[in-house]
Amino acid sequence: MAAPAGHSPSAYQRALRRLARRDHSEAELRRALATRGHSEAEIDEALARLRTQRYVDDETFAERFARSRLSHHGQGRARIRQGLRQRGVGGEQMEAGLSAALRDVSEDQVLDRAARQYWRQHARVEPSRRVPRLWAFLLRRGFAPGHVRARLRALWPRWSDALDGLEPAEIEADDDLEVG
Repeated sequence: MAAPAGHSPSAYQRALRRLARRDHSEAELRRALATRGHSEAEIDEALARLRTQRYVDDETFAERFARSRLSHHGQGRARIRQGLRQRGVGGEQMEAGLSAALRDVSEDQVLDRAARQYWRQHARVEPSRRVPRLWAFLLRRGFAPGHVRARLRALWPRWSDALDGLEPAEIEADDDLEVG
């Protein structure tokens, strides 16, 4: 697919090359092609062709992105939505993709795995201090406060008193909290 000497690749060819390396949303491709100097008309034509060939589909992109973030990055819904918004995926496609991913991957299991990993890695910290830090860590990972509270109470009922009174606004900035 190399372009002849003196001839630059078309918007379609450039988009295909990008898609060969990794998935992209339509907005990401549009930005990348515009940055490379392609006209709006050429970009529109290339994206229409890619949609027809099903190489570009934001709902499918959102589903794969969400599944990956849940399974491999231990992220919750809020962080996944933020990532999809940054990639230019629209609300309807975002929600459809996220819903499809959540049918395959249990958010409870993702949260539990991240919590247990954090708990083990911070075993030297007194549990009464570790629970609020874990709470903050999980909120930053994109899990809803009520969901975090319920899962932590189920995982460590003995330390659930440390959750009383914690609110999302009380998340402390602590650089050692990020895991994986």
